[in-house]
Amino acid sequence: MKLQWSIPRARLRDARAQGRRYCTTTHRHYKSLNSLENGTLETFQKQCFQPEQPAILPRATFTDLPAINRWFKPSPTNNSSLNTSYLREHGADAFVPLELTESATEGQSFRAFHAPLSLFLDWIDTETTPTTRLYLAQCQLLDLPPILRADFPTPSLVSRAGKGDVYDTNVWIGHPPTYTPLHKDPNPNMFVQLAGQKVVRLLAPKEGHAIFAAVRGQLGKSGSQEAAAFRGEEMMQGDERALLDEMVWGKAAESGFEARLGAGDGLFIPKGWWHSIKGIGEGVTGSVNWWFR
Repeated sequence: MKLQWSIPRARLRDARAQGRRYCTTTHRHYKSLNSLENGTLETFQKQCFQPEQPAILPRATFTDLPAINRWFKPSPTNNSSLNTSYLREHGADAFVPLELTESATEGQSFRAFHAPLSLFLDWIDTETTPTTRLYLAQCQLLDLPPILRADFPTPSLVSRAGKGDVYDTNVWIGHPPTYTPLHKDPNPNMFVQLAGQKVVRLLAPKEGHAIFAAVRGQLGKSGSQEAAAFRGEEMMQGDERALLDEMVWGKAAESGFEARLGAGDGLFIPKGWWHSIKGIGEGVTGSVNWWFR
């Protein structure tokens, strides 16, 4: 069943105007997030993990991750493609989470479901229309067979910076534009780009909650922070998605940081920091993240 939405123009126009007024009162904008001068454990602990500050790891820190070369194929134009032959050989029957987004003149539909990995691979091999997007989103490593899980060894910074407790590991693959709305994670997050490009916008805990609460308030919903800790369907469609997108990505941007990531780059997102992510460019974009303590 398709989940359709259509935003009344007057309502959305008024809400966006409120969002612009909210944003422009700060007179601030997103700044480029700094990169660490080196990727040693001591530097990461002192500058990122312990003070809970976001940072880009030194560029190309994670280029040796096996999944980068096994799951993706580079092209002369730097537009990566998915190595569907490798994935069919080792995990076509795996049952994975997918997100289907379809655009039409009357609005947009969104549906989340589980299906065999082979369905996603078939779509990647035959996709021709930009109005339909299938996104392998938040696929847990435990959903995959052992041979594919082995392509994502836990980085030493993740296993050694804190208690060594990895809460979860997830894979994200799709054709741009992919999108994750503004939310926060209950654990520190090491986010690594495998292929293609993504842009991440980050907000400190208080500023992110102010935006989230303002949007929820405009929609007559609770601004509870717990509601933003999960990738729910209400965040991915309808008024909430449109308003969150306007508040975070609109011209009148809130204060915060922006990180642009390419293959092999890593981003540390501390617990409680709000962030929204967009896949950009051509080809396939792929990412993996580790939530850890």
